[in-house]
Amino acid sequence: MGENYHSLSSCCVPHIFIFNATILGGSPPTLARMEQPKGVDWTVIILTCQYKDSVEVFQRELEIRQKREQIPASTLLLAVEDPEVHVGSGGATLNALLVAAEHLSALAGFTVVTSDVLHSAWILILHMGRDFPFDDCGRAFTCLPVENPQAPVEATVCNLDCLLDIMSHRLGPGSPPGIWVCSTDMLLSVPPNPGIPPFLGSGSLESLLTPPPAGISWDGFRGARVIALPGSTAYARNHGVYLTDSQDVVLDIYYRGTEAEIQRCARPDGRVPLVSGVVFFSAETAEHLLATHVSPPLDACTYMGLDSGAQPVQLSLFFDILLCMARNVRREEFLMGRPPEMGQGDADIAGYLRGARSELWRELRGLPLTVAYVPDGSYNYMTNSASEFLHSLTFPGAPGAQVVHSQVEEQQLLGAGSSVVSCLLEGPVRLGPGSVLQHCHLRDPCPLPCQGPIHIGTGCLVSGLDMAQSEALHGLELHDLVLQGHHVQLHGTPSRAFTLVGRLDSWERQGTGTYLNMPWSKFFQKTGIRDWDLWDPDTPPTECCLLSARLFPMLHPSRALGPQDMLWMLGPQEDGGKALRAWRASWRLSWEQLQPCLDRAATLASRRDLFFRQALHKVRHVLEARQDLSLRPLIRAAVREGCPGPLMATLDQVAAGVGDPGVAARALACVADVLGCMAEGQGGLRSGPAANPEWVRPFSYLECGDLARGVEVLAQERDKWLSRPALLVRAARHYEGAGQILIRQAVMSAQHFVSSVPVELPAPGQWVVAECPARVDFSGGWSDTPPLAYELGGAVLGLAVRVDGRRPIGARARRIPEPELWLAVGPQQDKMAMKIVCCSLDDLQDYCQPHAPGALLKAAFICAGIVSVHSRLSLSEQLLRTFGGGFELCTWSELPHGSGLGTSSILAGAALAALQRAAGRAVGTEALIHAVLHLEQVLTTGGGWQDQVGGLMPGIKVGRSQAQLPLKVEVEEITVPAGFVQKLNDHLLLVYTGKTRLARNLLQDVLRSWYARLPAVVQNAHNLVQHTKECTEAFRQGSLPLLGQCLTSYWEQKKLMAPGCEPLAVRRMMDVLAPYVHGQSLAGAGGGGFLYLLTKEPRQKEALEAVLAKTEGLGNYSIHLVEVDTQGLSLQMLGTETSA
Repeated sequence: MGENYHSLSSCCVPHIFIFNATILGGSPPTLARMEQPKGVDWTVIILTCQYKDSVEVFQRELEIRQKREQIPASTLLLAVEDPEVHVGSGGATLNALLVAAEHLSALAGFTVVTSDVLHSAWILILHMGRDFPFDDCGRAFTCLPVENPQAPVEATVCNLDCLLDIMSHRLGPGSPPGIWVCSTDMLLSVPPNPGIPPFLGSGSLESLLTPPPAGISWDGFRGARVIALPGSTAYARNHGVYLTDSQDVVLDIYYRGTEAEIQRCARPDGRVPLVSGVVFFSAETAEHLLATHVSPPLDACTYMGLDSGAQPVQLSLFFDILLCMARNVRREEFLMGRPPEMGQGDADIAGYLRGARSELWRELRGLPLTVAYVPDGSYNYMTNSASEFLHSLTFPGAPGAQVVHSQVEEQQLLGAGSSVVSCLLEGPVRLGPGSVLQHCHLRDPCPLPCQGPIHIGTGCLVSGLDMAQSEALHGLELHDLVLQGHHVQLHGTPSRAFTLVGRLDSWERQGTGTYLNMPWSKFFQKTGIRDWDLWDPDTPPTECCLLSARLFPMLHPSRALGPQDMLWMLGPQEDGGKALRAWRASWRLSWEQLQPCLDRAATLASRRDLFFRQALHKVRHVLEARQDLSLRPLIRAAVREGCPGPLMATLDQVAAGVGDPGVAARALACVADVLGCMAEGQGGLRSGPAANPEWVRPFSYLECGDLARGVEVLAQERDKWLSRPALLVRAARHYEGAGQILIRQAVMSAQHFVSSVPVELPAPGQWVVAECPARVDFSGGWSDTPPLAYELGGAVLGLAVRVDGRRPIGARARRIPEPELWLAVGPQQDKMAMKIVCCSLDDLQDYCQPHAPGALLKAAFICAGIVSVHSRLSLSEQLLRTFGGGFELCTWSELPHGSGLGTSSILAGAALAALQRAAGRAVGTEALIHAVLHLEQVLTTGGGWQDQVGGLMPGIKVGRSQAQLPLKVEVEEITVPAGFVQKLNDHLLLVYTGKTRLARNLLQDVLRSWYARLPAVVQNAHNLVQHTKECTEAFRQGSLPLLGQCLTSYWEQKKLMAPGCEPLAVRRMMDVLAPYVHGQSLAGAGGGGFLYLLTKEPRQKEALEAVLAKTEGLGNYSIHLVEVDTQGLSLQMLGTETSA
């Protein structure tokens, strides 16, 4: 029962718990990065709600969370209406259990409800509970100032999300089949692997010395188990607590107990186990509970009973159902009692309840009730106190505001300890300390400095306002107020309404008798409102309270309502009574009357719309500010919730308008991610060709530097490819191809550092021969790859090496009398070489197709400036006019294809060096490094600079590039202790694995991950650069063990960068060799090619050959000697020959 769907446990607990929010002036805690345990694979999740019209709304909310991977894909989701509005937590539980059993029975093929289905099911029942004055969708959907940076889908975090996560990843794992029940009216914090220590009595030494277990133990479990969290004795005076024995058996449950009762419940640390709203019923116990649904009067707790005409009954989960299982509770006392949530009633109700309790006693009394106490957890009931609610959402003492899923233009105006959740604040908006803004889009309507910003002072909660209401806030300074905008349905017509109350006002019927933090008498005097405006004349004085006062305008006869229809009450009446008359002319409702009119579907839709509006601002800011923040969770959110269009339009705007090819390339990569996400894993692999003729036109604009027009035409073409997954994937590939064009243009800036000086032109027929070593990378690879090389900055430590005593890579060039280009590719012996003759410019047109015969050599002629494919002159005219004839160019490599030793880039450097010298030009090695970057972009293979640095420059060195354009590579030689190079030669070996590396696909995957700014990839890229510093120091010390550690770490970093780069056969080989080496790594990007080893003993070639010979399944491997080359690129002039 464990599925790796996503967890946010470590970041979902507010205020007194753990936060992971953007704290201005601080940084998020690292706890959210901990590895999460597997979650419970729920069979059914049920959300109970008290309003019929909310069922469909909350069903959709559950399904959205399933799409976000918070809930397993196989889980059956059910939103269930309570049979009656005030059926109680016990009645709602019994009804939900019946509905779950009914659905599971039907799915299993039964025609009647059977409890057998409970024995293989994990069921979670979540209770919405009562109305909440500070959120129209209840406590469950109250948004918290927290976020989960590791979530696969970006979204606001509601209390429901936190509780879902706690149940799935903290409390539920390991439990047997059964039913978990969880209220949603509290804020919980539960640590990972909650330790549940046994209660060994007050002051017990053993209790202090016994370490808590790793988690809740379920061995041999029977009955029911309640989850208790610690609280103070003062808090317990207004709450429920458990009395337990030393074996954690529940003896009694007290609600608002006496001081003596509460003290009896105290644990050794002085705290008491609070009733937390979480309970687990074993399948056996749930079966007993389900049996009561056919027994009067408990049948009235379910929809079946009510549909059969039974009188509804109110039942408490804790003080009816569970209390009868507590060991010390006696039958007669139990039958005569009543749950605290019921209050006092008439004798008929008491008799009805006695019958219900009698039935519960009969079914459940013999089953054990135990407690699981979580000493490091926290519990906070969400009361109707605005002060307590604000306290739970703010951060007293924090250095700045908490800004979560919000875009704020002037963050310096946010007070310390305040919080902003899912808001868009444009212009100056001042928020005082200890205040909360939620679901607001505010724009200062009067941006003139003399008029000041919107000012929401201390102790305020403002929620649900949009730009249309911003003007009403101007010129006011709010303090200690709760201002909310509501979506309502009035006789089927959607509308907006606004409420205003004071932070100190009481929502209790026997409350403080205040409104807007002042006594009613003072309020009447200040505003001119009279009591008959609010209450009917026959309303009893005890009923004249905030809940029943008709304060809130719902409809005005001649205009739309706004916050001003409430805010006028705050100031002196200087308008001649105009505001009062407008208020009296409006149709008004009390808070109680307002609740059934709330449009929860519109509320949640409005919140979702605002979330995506601020998200589009975030996308623009992240890209334009070049932030290392992943947009992929936001992309998934937009696609899965049906609004990818506006996101792609925003990405288009950024790409077209930013004027920076690096930012534009990332924006286009994000569009590719959107398209790939829309394909939903269908349509084929993301990597693939991107040269469909339909996309040539937009690509041509990009190639010509017309970024704005290119992006516009790309979008026009994109719209034709949205109809099915296969087309979406192909469109995504072409967007990545468009990004490659921009990368190519950025890397072309390396031409700034390519220069040559004229030298004597060799005689016709005289060969110029360039020979090069291979390279081995010891640290930093991937950081040299564009765009990382100029966005992050790269640092790679590499060695020039000879393989089996030879420099395996080379090129030679000479002038020939024929005005043609003769190309030969292959071993030095010309018999095996592939020969190509280019007689016209048409023969060169495939220079940018890497797999075309001789493409690299053709690109070398173009990049060297010997010929231009765009010239009006023919090939022969160009050659004759400048050189009096043509050229012959031959290249060779003695290394296998995909070796990982930098062959192609070093070969390009050798070809350019030989060709330039044959053309009468001398090019320095550093200029040649940049020339190869240019050539590989012309060739369209891409690639970084580490290969040519490693093979063209001698010895041991570090190449570096800064995070800037133009792209410039600088090389530093590393000085090592005397004799260390020879020592290194004795301990360094190459093993050819026999596996061909597919670097192209690896490169595409890495670039995709980098452009997505996946946190693990970004961190790993920084680690690669840092690791180069550590590896450099190991070389300077001449320490083989340290270098071995560097290699081992480096290989782990490569695998993080490019998952899949370690074939199984290679892993087997590395495991076999591990006892004999200080460290080892595949060369280059990995995936195959050469494995290089730093052996513990010198000269181990024969010994390791014997070791590998005994291992089965390794394929065609071979071991090679390797030594550091101290010469690098060498050029020499040879005599003339009649043939190549």
